[in-house]
Amino acid sequence: MSFPVRSSQNIKPSFEFRNHLLFRFDGRMDAMPVIKGLEWAFDTVASTYEKLRPGYTDDLYKMLFDYIAIDKPSHVVEVGIGGGQATLPILKTGCNLTAVEYGEKFSKLCEKKFEEYKNFSVITDKFENVSLPNSQYDLVYSASAFHWVPEDIGYSKVYAMLKPGGAFARFANHPYRDKGNPILSAEIDKLYARYYCAYYGKAVKAEAEYSEEQAINRAQIAEKYGFVDIRHALFYRTRTFSAKEYIELLGTYSDHIAIEEKIRTEFFAKIEEAINQYGRALTIYDTIDLQLARKP
Repeated sequence: MSFPVRSSQNIKPSFEFRNHLLFRFDGRMDAMPVIKGLEWAFDTVASTYEKLRPGYTDDLYKMLFDYIAIDKPSHVVEVGIGGGQATLPILKTGCNLTAVEYGEKFSKLCEKKFEEYKNFSVITDKFENVSLPNSQYDLVYSASAFHWVPEDIGYSKVYAMLKPGGAFARFANHPYRDKGNPILSAEIDKLYARYYCAYYGKAVKAEAEYSEEQAINRAQIAEKYGFVDIRHALFYRTRTFSAKEYIELLGTYSDHIAIEEKIRTEFFAKIEEAINQYGRALTIYDTIDLQLARKP
């Protein structure tokens, strides 16, 4: 079934940020391309990441909290806290929240950011390496980070950690570049072919907007590991950037950070030039997917 939802959020950072949400429910990398081994790259731009990467919508948290009640006695783990974009709504429930974060700079940033919350702590290590007790947690969740964890290790570990009836929430933002400005988008595609694809030796591939079929397939992964009561939802919004702001955002993506500096500098300069030539702004169309699953 499908239900339209209107958001009352009014988030306004340095760039324009609008929400247009549609909610879908059934009973069952900023997600950019993932190149394994680049987890370190995020930590080199921790403060910029924290400033420019978006948070998540009120409607997403409403669905999460309707699915699993979280309050002061609850014990929660966040996998891959990053800049803390998905942390505050969980902390505000009063629960005991432990974050697991591979990046040392991110860990320190979040310790400072949430220092007033005595119910918050950070473990600096990869999730797959951390020893956490079994059957002790009411909620384990991960926002735009669980794709870095090997599937079999990640899902099995989460299942073991949860109490019976506990929940796993996985969500991520999937940005899609300016479909309202096809000329600009075509110019940027040419630049990606010339710089990004050539650098990584990748074939040029047309960008596709994240689909509900992909969200369903991701949600159903949990069933393989014994989870039940599987659900998913999609939420939509737009964000509009100036040329300079968009280049700053690109500088927070691990696969872009890892490009050789001279090539990356020229690549980014060309993109900035294209944005200024074709409209002076670029709009990102975000699709945010949420998957929920329960340990029986």
